[in-house]
Amino acid sequence: MIKYIAYCRKSTDEKDKQVLSIEAQIAELKEFAKRENLFITEFITEAKTAKVPGREQFAEVLKKIEKGMANAILSWHPDRLARNSIDGGKIIYLLDTGKLLDLKFPSFWFESTPQGKFMLSIAFGQSKYYVDNLSENVKRGNRQKLRNGVWPSKAPYGYINNPKTRGIDVDPELSKVVKKSFQLFADANSSFTAISQFMFKFGIRREGEKPVKVGQVKNMLSNKFYLRILKYAGEYYQGSHKSFISKKLFDEVQRQVEKIERPRQKGHNFAFAGLATCGECGAAITAEQHVKHYKNGTGQTFIYYRCTKKLKPCNQKYVSEPELEPQVRKIVRDCGLHEGWEPYFEKWITQAEEKDKLTAEVKEKQLDGQVQETEVKLNRLLDGYLDQVIEPEIYKQKKNELFDEKLKLEEKKSQIEKNGTVWLEPMREFVNCALQAQKIARAKNNCHDLSIMAKKVGSNFFLMNRRLSANLNFPFAALSAEGGAASAAPTDSSISLLVSPLGFEPRTNSLKGYCSTVELQALKILQDFRVNPKHLCAYYIRLKPIRKMWHGRIFFSLQRKGTSGCKPARQQSEAGEEGLQGQKFVRKKVFP
Repeated sequence: MIKYIAYCRKSTDEKDKQVLSIEAQIAELKEFAKRENLFITEFITEAKTAKVPGREQFAEVLKKIEKGMANAILSWHPDRLARNSIDGGKIIYLLDTGKLLDLKFPSFWFESTPQGKFMLSIAFGQSKYYVDNLSENVKRGNRQKLRNGVWPSKAPYGYINNPKTRGIDVDPELSKVVKKSFQLFADANSSFTAISQFMFKFGIRREGEKPVKVGQVKNMLSNKFYLRILKYAGEYYQGSHKSFISKKLFDEVQRQVEKIERPRQKGHNFAFAGLATCGECGAAITAEQHVKHYKNGTGQTFIYYRCTKKLKPCNQKYVSEPELEPQVRKIVRDCGLHEGWEPYFEKWITQAEEKDKLTAEVKEKQLDGQVQETEVKLNRLLDGYLDQVIEPEIYKQKKNELFDEKLKLEEKKSQIEKNGTVWLEPMREFVNCALQAQKIARAKNNCHDLSIMAKKVGSNFFLMNRRLSANLNFPFAALSAEGGAASAAPTDSSISLLVSPLGFEPRTNSLKGYCSTVELQALKILQDFRVNPKHLCAYYIRLKPIRKMWHGRIFFSLQRKGTSGCKPARQQSEAGEEGLQGQKFVRKKVFP
């Protein structure tokens, strides 16, 4: 008696694809067995491709045939059994040895004769040819998609596959979650696990309604797809999708990824560790924790910061965290802006943005010319590669370098289109950072936030005689020069409002080019004016894009404690003409 094993297979293990394939095969095989009076011992199903060997259920079928538990196979078509030469050869060999007596297919004729085996081998060969040809067609289609700037696979987090256009669009909701994840990670205050939990909280999760794996979070944060760069088979392509992650934010995230992956010893997470160096010997300031145990079983924890003394002998003593925290808080507070300043800064930035749109067109044309030059170089490089003048490895290397150059140019162009000029975005970041510094300085029990903000407003922190000092970044030095007066709420009697670009300016005989004022450090301005800071009511700062200096005009009129109310603009101008040793000021009406 011939005993059949019914084998059904579909090519994918995804539940949402080929859903009815297995059920349809089982139904057809049952009807065929009933019509042909075939005895089926069992049904074995599998969801795996037959392109390569290694199917577990198919191996189980062959094992039962060899043991004599069955001696025939029933399947829908020969391509369900094998699409590779190894599995097809095993079936034909079992037919030759007599362990496999028969094969039945509702859609294919077979007899265990030399002619039948020959036709079966042809069917297996056609199945292999189909899958190989399909693979080449898919690869060709993927290469064409990449040339068109379309990612040929599932869209990364923050994007969705558009079934109508066959492209990739920005998800209006999840893209905000992804951008916030990048920002949180760039602030050096979140781990991969914390980012995964944040994404899970706001709707980004993997199959099974589980948080995204840590490895997937790392791949997302390192994926150049968010910069419109498609990396496929080790080669870069220019993407046509929209980007919502800036190049600057992406680079900050990459530095943080490298820092986290750097091997380090596990220990305490001290808030101010790594913030300052010793003012006497220049060594790093480390932290240590001590626990004092009492007889009643309780304990108290103390944290101290001290010099490591690894460079040379040092006489500096330790400082406790409760003693260091107020000093850090004062530095951050003095660099803060009261929230009342925000509308005035926003009003001026908006006016400046409108004016810069006129000059932005000229810069865009220049960048377009540079982008076209880069594209010409890419075309020449491709011609040399096609003419076999350039080796494949050199071609890929040079192509990737040109793509990076082209990306930087397009990033500058996008910044100009969005912000008018490059300096507007740093100006906004400065204002937002100053506003945030004021909030953090007022909050309690936030030492880690204080440390992060301190690194933003300053650098080169030194600890000397238990006192903390810092070199503040410009223009935070301007805010701190008046002893934190800018952190107070603006009022009509004590604070002059923001003025137009022309204001009370010093003489410009030392300027070069088209500049209208002298670029002065905050403290140097007071010396040049030769005015007592306590009586200085008008404070004007000109920031210009020289090297890494900030650009923008900020007019502060900060009244220190113990001074009388600010004079009107005309009186200030007259006082300046008479009392500041010939320094000329331009009278300009202050708008309310």
